[in-house]
Amino acid sequence: MDSIKAIIIDDEPKAIQVLQRYAEETDIVEVMASFRDPVKAIGYLQQNKVDLLFLDINMPKLTGMEFLNILEQKPKVIFTTAYSEYALESYDYNNVDYLLKPISLERFLKAVAKAQNLIFPEITLRSNPPKEIERDKTIYIKSGPQLYKINTKDILYLEKEGNYLTFHTKTKKILSRQNMKDIFELLSTEEFIRVHKSYIVSKRHMEIIESHQIGIGSIKIPVGRSYREQVMKIVG
Repeated sequence: MDSIKAIIIDDEPKAIQVLQRYAEETDIVEVMASFRDPVKAIGYLQQNKVDLLFLDINMPKLTGMEFLNILEQKPKVIFTTAYSEYALESYDYNNVDYLLKPISLERFLKAVAKAQNLIFPEITLRSNPPKEIERDKTIYIKSGPQLYKINTKDILYLEKEGNYLTFHTKTKKILSRQNMKDIFELLSTEEFIRVHKSYIVSKRHMEIIESHQIGIGSIKIPVGRSYREQVMKIVG
């Protein structure tokens, strides 16, 4: 299998060491070079073909975004940073993923898998033939003495209120004494995403996605700080 030829650009030596160690754990990523100075990396890229950049955002001479603006030919990019506030801006650069430091091996491998799918799509298709589209799912929700049959495609979002959950659907609201965690496990993660300790939203009904809120019609749903990274992956 072809390897992903990558370089690391980060002004922190420890961050470079972590990424190099993670890359060695795979048989996919070949780190060709690493740079603490982004200006030197520009010269390398002018002379060498690279598939993927692991690129820090907050660096002294050039930010990661400024660095990309200089490049005429842009490889795929996985941003690495300690600051979540850059997430929304980073998606203007068509990045593969956005890794928040400290980066775990599991999170690194997920990002690399996404990069592999984009860089070698023909291998991905051979290895993972398209699955059938999941059919709409029906669930039953108890509210007081009544039992409601709900098609998951009709659910807009769920809102936690004390010991109760409100199911906001296209036509009605259903109040049920349910545990948020149990309900999220019941719903398909392909269809729904948890965006806040008190909110689960339907991906198909999201109209506006921002780092701090989701728009569904006229409703604005807050995005919790710890959920921002996974929310922004939706637009990646």
